[in-house]
Amino acid sequence: MDTILILDYGSQYTQLIARRLRERSVYTEIRPGDLPLDRARVPGMKGVILSGSPWSCYEDGAPAPDRAVYDCGLPVLGICYGAQRMTLDHGGLVSALPEREYGRRDVFVESDDPLFEGLPRRFSSWMSHGDSIEKPANGFVVTARTDGGIPAAIAHESLPLWGVQFHPEVAHCEHGSELLANFAVGICGCDAEWSMARYIEDESAALKERVGDADVLLLISGGVDSTVAGALLLRALKPERVHLLYIDTGLMRARESDEVMRTLSSLGAANVRRLDSGDEFLSALSGVDDPERKRAIIGDLFITVQERAVEELGLGDYFLAQGTLYTDLIESGKGVGSKAHVIKSHHNVRSPLVERKRAEGRVIEPLDRLYKDEVRALGRELGLPDSVVGRHPFPGPGLGVRVLGEVTRDKCDILREADDEYLKQLRERGLYDKIWQAFCVLLPVRSVGVAGDVRTYGWTVALRAVASSDGMTADVFDFDMKDLRDISAAITNRVKQVGRVVYDVSSKPPATIEWE
Repeated sequence: MDTILILDYGSQYTQLIARRLRERSVYTEIRPGDLPLDRARVPGMKGVILSGSPWSCYEDGAPAPDRAVYDCGLPVLGICYGAQRMTLDHGGLVSALPEREYGRRDVFVESDDPLFEGLPRRFSSWMSHGDSIEKPANGFVVTARTDGGIPAAIAHESLPLWGVQFHPEVAHCEHGSELLANFAVGICGCDAEWSMARYIEDESAALKERVGDADVLLLISGGVDSTVAGALLLRALKPERVHLLYIDTGLMRARESDEVMRTLSSLGAANVRRLDSGDEFLSALSGVDDPERKRAIIGDLFITVQERAVEELGLGDYFLAQGTLYTDLIESGKGVGSKAHVIKSHHNVRSPLVERKRAEGRVIEPLDRLYKDEVRALGRELGLPDSVVGRHPFPGPGLGVRVLGEVTRDKCDILREADDEYLKQLRERGLYDKIWQAFCVLLPVRSVGVAGDVRTYGWTVALRAVASSDGMTADVFDFDMKDLRDISAAITNRVKQVGRVVYDVSSKPPATIEWE
């Protein structure tokens, strides 16, 4: 199959490049950016993309591609850091900008380069860099600039080398998908052969080969990710070898545990077990207010409870399966390359006990190359109903990272009630399916209020609602103010412990979607 090789230098957006190309049915493989080309090379390789990076290319220890990448004769596209690295490696000059280029910025195309085939001469791009190409290397020309005159794209006059200093893979970049398709299909000549059905076929074959007749235990939360992972495992493997373990942490949403069990039984699973462990989790979280510490405690306890359950189940040398997505991996600093930065730790990625199982080679994560919207598409391809695959994302640590500060049973109950009312209001107004993710956060803030003639001192709840396609970038959802006022009134009227409601208008970046 025709393939684009993506060399990863630790960018938060690397997998988005692959995703955009998969949307165009072009298959991609991601490899660490500093691998020698002979080890990074993949079957059917028709072109190479150099990803962005949190590094500056002139820093000590900054990652660099094997020089053979430039000399292999295949088309190469550098994105942001990749373009700057390409410039530096060919003798050009890269330097720090006096003011960082970040966010939307107009790009003006100055030539008839095939990379911009069919694109308008002016479009809005997405920038995220503090360095810039000051002087292109010999043989390179500037093919596009920003409205500030800074090079936005370069191309070599005789070699198949291109670079852009913006991020075409990000949803906010106009015509970014078309630009990547121009490179992969138009310049590299890739045939569009990849599909979600192909993913199921390939992943099922890989699971059968790796697992054989061994038992597989899936820690399932009942959310979209773990449910789709369970459906895929049940499709690929013998159902009697797949064990689904649901741990009720006491940190779930209203009525969620009962809904989870109904969903699991509908998958045709032969082995499903529910453990009610709320007291244990809440006790472990007592007195803890640091977000990373909370995630570690929840993650470790998940595995501790799971290991006890395994002993009771009598499983032998089993595989631990998880519904880990690529967003979990890269935010936890576990991208393909070795230069990724940690944004926040996900309990199913960086927990020491999960790390141990990973070191033993006994962790399988069949969704770890996918983003949320792709997981939804996979779920539909596997026959799951929209009521399951259309649910808003819910973090693995549950309400533990939506109660800011110390987590207690009373706070969880307040948040559960407020969140339930919020989602109910969204559904009644026909807004739920228009929002990528919505939820309440209980802030460690109480404020004075009045109910009738009585002074109150209630908790503050923050509403979060974002529009996104993949979770890597997100805009605040643009509520009608009347809807916001009515939702706020519904929450404060029906959840007596809540005295104030605020709305989070932050985008991602610079914020993340979850608060912790």
